[in-house]
Amino acid sequence: MKIILAIIQDKDSNRLSNELIDANIRATKLSSTGGFLKAGNSTFIVGIEDERVDEALEIIKKTCESRKQFVSTPVTLDISMDGGVPYPVEVEVGGATVFVLPVEGFHHF
Repeated sequence: MKIILAIIQDKDSNRLSNELIDANIRATKLSSTGGFLKAGNSTFIVGIEDERVDEALEIIKKTCESRKQFVSTPVTLDISMDGGVPYPVEVEVGGATVFVLPVEGFHHF
C-alpha cells in the first residue's frame, strides 16, 4: 500500500476530485497555500493499493496540467528594481507536485 500526496492548484481541485471519484479512488482534500505565488492550493491525500498507483498518477497528470498565467510582481521588487508600479509577469502555474510514500500500516475505524 502507498500514500499519495498531490499538491495542486485550486483551479484543478474539483475536476481532480470528480475524476478520482469516477475511478473509485478515495481521497481526502486539504486546503493549502503555495509559497511562491501565495495562491490557494489543494493537497490530496490518497491511500491506495500498490497496483493502482500508476492509475492514480495518470489521473492526476491528465487533470492537473500546467498553464501560463500573468501575475503582478510584488511591490517591494518593483520599487527596488525600477521604482515603478507593479507590472504583470507571465509564469507557469498549475500542474501537480506529487509524493508517493510507502505505508507501513492501514487501519479504518
